[in-house]
Amino acid sequence: MGPDSATGAPVGRITRGTTGTNRLRRVDRWIARHPVLRRAADPLVVDLGYGASGVTVLELERRLRRTRPDVEVQGLEIDPDRVARARQQLAVVRAGGTAFAPDARVSYARGGFEVPLPGGRRPAIVRAFNVLRQYDEGDVADAWARMCARLQPDGILVEGTCDEIGRVATWIEVGADAVPRTLTISLRLTGLDSPAVAAQRLPKALIHRNVPGEPVHALLAGLEAEWTRAVSTTAFGPVHRWRTALEAMAVSGWPVRSRSRWRLGELTVPWAAVAPAA
Repeated sequence: MGPDSATGAPVGRITRGTTGTNRLRRVDRWIARHPVLRRAADPLVVDLGYGASGVTVLELERRLRRTRPDVEVQGLEIDPDRVARARQQLAVVRAGGTAFAPDARVSYARGGFEVPLPGGRRPAIVRAFNVLRQYDEGDVADAWARMCARLQPDGILVEGTCDEIGRVATWIEVGADAVPRTLTISLRLTGLDSPAVAAQRLPKALIHRNVPGEPVHALLAGLEAEWTRAVSTTAFGPVHRWRTALEAMAVSGWPVRSRSRWRLGELTVPWAAVAPAA
């Protein structure tokens, strides 16, 4: 995974490039409310591996500027053709030909896990979504370390994955010390049959650990059981059913956090609660 010392080539592999409008809305919303964004002296955010279209970078900037009007979002991609295509998209935005603000503080460049930024700037937040799925579990720690080494001292890495239309998403918050802090599961509650669907979209660090005896398996099994038990509340709507299930999870001892965000279909637990067994 290391860089080419002779060419200075970006670190990493070209992803499949799958992307889509509003696909990352769930994690965008979470980042927009994060204290790191609100208090950053330099609110620079990186969207690493944005894919075949630059739209997710533009969407991220539009959502974050409601909280931080001075936010800047830098899209990074290894594939030079994708960078060129995104810059063409941005030119149309600048000309007022889209629903995005012509003055959007967005730029695109070539880069990978080394997170190259002009002037040696460091981002407050790096979002890397649907990037590590094609890697081995053993590659995750090194990728985290490389990205986190570029963060501001209080910055965070948000690394995760989602389905093709953004209804199922999971992500890990990682500190600048490359130590994971939390796992968040975010689901579209309307029409949700089973929260166990999140198992298919767990981050690479956890997806192969969803087996009996592993903490993340216990979390998902407990969530599924409480969701099933809460079926009697269905008449009150999916949000009420979700809240009922999470309340039961808390009573049973799971350290569920961020109660104010339960209504959004989110569940956050400390990393220690789901960290892979030794």
